[in-house]
Amino acid sequence: MRIYKTISFYLIIMLIASIDLLGQQNNQWEIFRGDPSLSGYTRARIPENPKLLWNFQTDDAITAAPIIADEKIFAGNTEGILFALDMKGNLLWQFETDNTIEAPVLYYDGVIYCGNLSGYLYALNADTGSLLWKYESENQISGSPNHFQYKNRHYIVVGSYDFYLHCVDAKIGQAVWKYESDNFVNGAAAIGVDVALFGGCDGYLHMVDLGTGESRNKIEVATYVAGSVAVSDNLVYTGDYDGQFTCIDIDKGQILWKWQNPDNSLPFIGSPSIYKDKVVIGGEDKRLYCFNGIDGKLLWSYNAGGRIDASPVIIRDQVLTATMDGMLYLVNLDDGKEMWSYEIGSAITHNPAVINGYIVLGARDGNIYCLGK
Repeated sequence: MRIYKTISFYLIIMLIASIDLLGQQNNQWEIFRGDPSLSGYTRARIPENPKLLWNFQTDDAITAAPIIADEKIFAGNTEGILFALDMKGNLLWQFETDNTIEAPVLYYDGVIYCGNLSGYLYALNADTGSLLWKYESENQISGSPNHFQYKNRHYIVVGSYDFYLHCVDAKIGQAVWKYESDNFVNGAAAIGVDVALFGGCDGYLHMVDLGTGESRNKIEVATYVAGSVAVSDNLVYTGDYDGQFTCIDIDKGQILWKWQNPDNSLPFIGSPSIYKDKVVIGGEDKRLYCFNGIDGKLLWSYNAGGRIDASPVIIRDQVLTATMDGMLYLVNLDDGKEMWSYEIGSAITHNPAVINGYIVLGARDGNIYCLGK
């Protein structure tokens, strides 16, 4: 296995000290990876053997991750309809857009931000579903919006297939700046310290100043980065379409290490999850991988039996992953041993949302599923 290393001791201390600050509130999952850094980690507690509590049929495939905020579930489908449900699976409201909702939505401060394949970004009242404003990019939006605060104002960043990362005023939907990459922006941007970070279809990791929208740096990673990156302090992790998994030191502006399975070069479509010194990602080779986040050493791998396009979620000392053959697996973070499994029976392309007591996910059969006890 090819690993390229450049290690400084201070990185270990900073990573472990900072990572405990990641992860969302235990009863909120406001963005598809849990928090603006896209860590995919939660301190929530789930039942030992979750059971299906209910499912809600939306009549078309769900290819975007659901979110949970203020005891409401939000998920869009390929028909272009955004659904808001209560925690018992009852429909609260729905909002119809003009095209497929492929991007997971974002909740922030009582507002749902939703992109679709027509390139529109909608801001909706989370309680009523009423439209607050609509912003238009020049091509489809496939990645989740994210948010940040700058000089006491709040902003939304979202990528588009028009090659731009757009920054929009969260209150009024007015463009603030646009950053141009060299190809489609498919994933979401992670928010680091004063920078937005995303891997583009141009194969670069882009670092964009949140205040100005200007490039801080860009580093060539691969030919094509399909998923969203995850950031912890000064380290960024990303998989790519070439089957490589890469850690970048953004302070030094260089690749810290890179790993690739010597037996195949199948893509990493999903995003990684980070907790302390461990980073986890699933691949199209049907395996879930866990690495030491500092030196890139492969700690374990788990054969899920089906392609893993969905991003994993680290739940305390466990890892939850979903597969394209409709299975959910919970494995031990320390050794990768299977602890629980559940068959949904339909392809799952995005990660579940996890809060205290509940796992919520969408599937290609058009159902939103809720598991718990």
